Amino acid sequence: MFLLSTVTQSAKSHRRFEPGFVTILHEHRHNWRQIYLLARTDLKKTYKGAFLGAGWAVVKPLFTLFIYWFAFEYGIRPGSLINGYPRFLFMIPAFAAWFFMSDAILLGSQCIRKNKQYVIKMHFPVSNIMSFTLFSRLLVHFILTGIMYVYLICTGYGFSVYNLQFFLYCPLMFLFFLGLSWALAPMAAFSRDFENLIKSIMTGLFWLSGIMYDPYDVPVTWIRYLMRLNPINYFANAYRDAFLYHKWFWEDTTGLLIILVEFIVVLGYGSHKYKQLRKILPDVL
Repeated sequence: MFLLSTVTQSAKSHRRFEPGFVTILHEHRHNWRQIYLLARTDLKKTYKGAFLGAGWAVVKPLFTLFIYWFAFEYGIRPGSLINGYPRFLFMIPAFAAWFFMSDAILLGSQCIRKNKQYVIKMHFPVSNIMSFTLFSRLLVHFILTGIMYVYLICTGYGFSVYNLQFFLYCPLMFLFFLGLSWALAPMAAFSRDFENLIKSIMTGLFWLSGIMYDPYDVPVTWIRYLMRLNPINYFANAYRDAFLYHKWFWEDTTGLLIILVEFIVVLGYGSHKYKQLRKILPDVL
């Protein structure tokens, strides 16, 4: 009996000092199928009662793209080029990445509060909430990227070996913003002010990121270097490299090193913050 008690206390002590990332991996063990099913359910629940259902997750961004296409094709400086490409063609790969990133930040920060029944009423690993929320947006991202790819092929781009880099950039982007949600979601659950702060900065974040323009062509040197630290810039231009510029990921050594460092920092900080706050979430909610 004494031996069993000692082993139990030792296991609890070990879990107390294990890294947050290891804790999250433990919570995901044997839950992968459940996460996939919850991701599908989350999409259906979001658009419940609508005739198109989850199809609105695709229709809404496509309508946004149509507005931008019409504006730049017939209204604002029609025929203008960026880096030798028509403006809308230049924007579309970045928009494909942005729609996922913006949802990952916004919905990822709200997911615990919106799914608090899993935290309060069920014995459910909280980190899985962030996973199925972002995975549901990833399913939409696959569809939008496929539509973008068809458009690029119709305009004379695509069917290149460089396109395979999507299978590097997409998982990296998903894991980066998943790690970010590990920190944002618990803090937003503690404070609605923090959640509202995230909502208020999203428009500014869009315009401060290189979705509509080339961030690495800004004439002010220190701003150009500062924008390299923005991960949204990296992924927006990474999609352009894969689908438009036809450049390999290692050609931008500086950007690659910066994003890898940021990736490690975000996963480390996010998992630590999650482990620090997860046990008191039921009391807060």
